[in-house]
Amino acid sequence: MKRIFKAMMSFMVASVLLVACSEDEQPNNIVSISGIPATAIIQAGESVGPVTASISAADGLVSLVIRKDGTTLETISFNGETAASHEFSYTSTEADANSNIVFEFIASDSNGDSQTVTHVLTVGEVATTIRIEGNITEDQTWETGKTYILGGRISVTNNATLTIQPGVIIKGEAGSGANATALVIARGAKIDAEGTETQPIIFTSVADEIEPGMIASPNLDPDLDGLWGGIIVLGYAPSSFAGDVSEVQIEGIPPSDTNGLYGGSDPADDSGVLKFISIRHGGANIGEGNEINGLTLGGVGSATIIENIEVIANQDDGIEWFGGTVSVKNAVVWNSGDDALDTDQAWSGTMDNFIILCGPNTDHALEIDGPEGSMNAAHTLTNGTVRGNPASELGDFRDGARGTFQNIYFFGFTNPDDTEGRGDLSISGDLSLANFQNGILNFNNLEITLAEEVSLMDVFRNGTHAHASEVALGANTVGADKTAFAGWSWAAVSGELDDL
Repeated sequence: MKRIFKAMMSFMVASVLLVACSEDEQPNNIVSISGIPATAIIQAGESVGPVTASISAADGLVSLVIRKDGTTLETISFNGETAASHEFSYTSTEADANSNIVFEFIASDSNGDSQTVTHVLTVGEVATTIRIEGNITEDQTWETGKTYILGGRISVTNNATLTIQPGVIIKGEAGSGANATALVIARGAKIDAEGTETQPIIFTSVADEIEPGMIASPNLDPDLDGLWGGIIVLGYAPSSFAGDVSEVQIEGIPPSDTNGLYGGSDPADDSGVLKFISIRHGGANIGEGNEINGLTLGGVGSATIIENIEVIANQDDGIEWFGGTVSVKNAVVWNSGDDALDTDQAWSGTMDNFIILCGPNTDHALEIDGPEGSMNAAHTLTNGTVRGNPASELGDFRDGARGTFQNIYFFGFTNPDDTEGRGDLSISGDLSLANFQNGILNFNNLEITLAEEVSLMDVFRNGTHAHASEVALGANTVGADKTAFAGWSWAAVSGELDDL
């Protein structure tokens, strides 16, 4: 009986204590975290996020701690807010390949309560093909051994620098109109694309099966054009615009995209470096008569370095300058769809050592236009070799053209009388003719291997024949140094330069 009585007394005491505790203590408010997915899967080198962690605590938040595999990545402090959010992202490295990374998000309140949410990131092999979908607004590097896909018109903006390492392949997706793919270096931004003789940087189409380490395309012919856009570099250097405005929109970019503006007052503007670059199968049309050039240079300044450039099978011009002061050294243009080299708006740099290989759709090897506003400037084209085509003209100098054109060798053109004006070099318009007569437009040391029964005066019109001479095929004393293109250019490795 005594045992039963003691047990009953113990139960009664415990019950009284439990009731007392329940009445005296208040329940803790819950800390909450939401918005963090439980898992994600990426390839090494890719990013996860950004994701937004939404956290709340009625007692007031104190901190959010984010840990990676037990090591604290960051600690965010709060001042008693009852609700807050934090954006988080993580870019994996090659060291993360083939692993699971555990991230912990730990939120604490002023009452000492906390909640932990776990995210497991599965990282696969190193990504070798990476799709670029948005504009580049901060410094970014594209790495050797990888292929990058342009998923649209990608602009480098906000004074960022895009670094492209040797051997990188960049492929533009198919698109036309406002959806034409292109890489645009906007004013103030830079490109640092320095290929090498053994590892050129190649811009081409997604239809091209070329891989890092290759020079020639394994499946596309060198006359297939218009499959994507091209490269557009824009700067703050002076240009001569109609109405003497200070800036205009570059052709090839819709007016709604202000990243297409170029022009300014800084002749020494710096848009970066392009070296050992091959640009292929471009020239997508964004509107009637408005195609993208292989390489467009709009208001680009003299501090920019452009050397060893190849443009193949572009539906519009190979290289076109719109004002600016930049010089270019060592360029080959093969199978351009309109003009191989086109100059406008008082470009005042130098093109030194160039090869033009006209194709069946090439209109002019050289199309030279004068200034559009009151600002006058002149450029120089020197040391060039131009192989013609029955469909092509040597050059058209028009609209007040000015500059110096010297040490250029032409061959392979047809009789101008048989081709409705094809196969000649002409000066168009009274202003251009006056510039020629006044020494503002200059020709020196032009050589040509003529077609049968054709004279210098048949080819070099408007008196330009006085600055030209006939030579036998291959006996030229002026022209380009083709060794600059050996090894790294498709034109050279395919044998297209062998007869120069």
